[in-house]
Amino acid sequence: MNTDKKQIKSSTIEKWVVSERQKLLDTPVFNILSHRSTLEAAGKSGTFYTIDAPDWVNIIALTTDQKVILVEQYRFGNEQISLEIPGGMVDKGDPDPIESAKRELAEETGYSTKKWTKLGKVAVNPAIFTNYCHLYLAEDCTLKYEQAPDEHEIIHVHTIQLPEFMQMVKTGEIDHSLVVAAVSQYILWKMDKS
Repeated sequence: MNTDKKQIKSSTIEKWVVSERQKLLDTPVFNILSHRSTLEAAGKSGTFYTIDAPDWVNIIALTTDQKVILVEQYRFGNEQISLEIPGGMVDKGDPDPIESAKRELAEETGYSTKKWTKLGKVAVNPAIFTNYCHLYLAEDCTLKYEQAPDEHEIIHVHTIQLPEFMQMVKTGEIDHSLVVAAVSQYILWKMDKS
């Protein structure tokens, strides 16, 4: 189907109406919900499942000499060691996601800065997740603190040259989807600046 941008600015699809919502599982990190929903015009109904999670933050953090700060850690989802940018959950008490970003950068890496730019936000996976990931650029970062990871986090910090980092994303050596989204927003931000 060939459509141009003008045609898709407003929705052409009817929204499903939720008639019943039930929490099936409650965990410290997310909840699993079921939704009984109806699409009246099409005469369809069904039960759908979502993962209700708090918003997240991810940070492209650059040192004063333009190296990217990366964290290496084990990920239980794919049972692999992952090299990625710092990030984490937005805490309920934070008035703005940037406060969580500052805290996560300091806790995971020990680095800090006063030079922050919001790159945007992305829907994590709107097919099943309810949350967003807020993406930030932190420039001129310097090592100021001891790492303070969460109880079960074992994080090794690495710094690499920005072009090497971009190449690792390009080749898929770094394949975390939210890192790729942050890189995309960073590239768009750089294009706007030039």
